[in-house]
Amino acid sequence: MYLTIQGPAEGKITEKMSRFLAFAWPVADAAEAREVAARYQTEYHDARHVCWAYVTGADRAEQYSNDNGEPSGTAGKPILGQINSLNLTNVVVVVVRYFGGIKLGTPGLIAAYREAARAALDAAATVERHELAEVSFHFPYQSMNSVMALAKMPQVEIADREFDNTCRMTLRTRRDMMDALVAGLGKIDGVTMAE
Repeated sequence: MYLTIQGPAEGKITEKMSRFLAFAWPVADAAEAREVAARYQTEYHDARHVCWAYVTGADRAEQYSNDNGEPSGTAGKPILGQINSLNLTNVVVVVVRYFGGIKLGTPGLIAAYREAARAALDAAATVERHELAEVSFHFPYQSMNSVMALAKMPQVEIADREFDNTCRMTLRTRRDMMDALVAGLGKIDGVTMAE
């Protein structure tokens, strides 16, 4: 089980006439996080900086931060620190900075990016999610009814399927329920697990 945000959220702060617009998004993986950041870089092309950070994976293993031209460690790392302080994952936070003409200095930048990221994350509703896993297998058409009975269980969804004389299917469920699903498949005649 892991903690993430339910939907997109926004925050905004002003520091010495510089405006910081922060956007938090739930994402499935790092590729989606980079896509979200790229959309904001395109949308706010007139901003001085579009900095961002993300954490993905139920184990929070993949983490990345981008300063986008700000002095090293003054933007992305403070954003990442806010995500980590709330123990969130599968989240990307993008902070757009419009320069107000007054330099903030390194401590001021760090504080402003941290505060902007926190404003967006505080505006987001958090939700617990379960890590998902998939199992792929082959089975004869004659076993269709038994396989479909398992596929229609609560918390199980069909990720992929192909029906022919020999059928192929991929089922997705919570990782903690996978052993029971595989055991059930093992009791059906003709089911072979895919490599």
